[in-house]
Amino acid sequence: MGKIIFYEDRNFQGRNYECAGDCAEMHTHLSRCNSIRVDSGSFVAYEKPNYMGYQYMLHKGEYPDYQRWAGFNDCIRSCRMVPPYRGNYHIKIFERSDFGGQGMDMSEDCPDLRERLPSRNISSVNVMEGYWILHEHPNYRGRQFFLRPGEYRRFHEWGSTSPTFGSLRRVTEQN
Repeated sequence: MGKIIFYEDRNFQGRNYECAGDCAEMHTHLSRCNSIRVDSGSFVAYEKPNYMGYQYMLHKGEYPDYQRWAGFNDCIRSCRMVPPYRGNYHIKIFERSDFGGQGMDMSEDCPDLRERLPSRNISSVNVMEGYWILHEHPNYRGRQFFLRPGEYRRFHEWGSTSPTFGSLRRVTEQN
């Protein structure tokens, strides 16, 4: 099981809300979020309710201010626990929607998608095994997009407004 604590103020001060699973709406518990402590497990925090908006992958550790989790502001409105996973990783990425265009099978992290794809466009994805994070820029920087097992026929299905990505990483316990 996982455990995460959200704090209204920096350095783990002010009102807090403890969570051990998914929470679709946190606004009733906190008006803002400036620090987070993950005691166990991994979570994805979302800027908006119902798992929408900017996404932030959080592993066990302390995040004393929102910049430590690459946050754009102090707004966290929902979170989802990432189930423990120890199996294989397999993802198919495609240049075009509905699994069209050039495709590629991957089972390892890719810090720079430009080295593997002629364009950085990923418009559809089939996550066969494991959990993955797509990053907006190379070397795991920029906006993050959490991908659970399943088919994503268009990039907006995982929350992106653009098909351009720079890197891809497996979600593992050691991230």
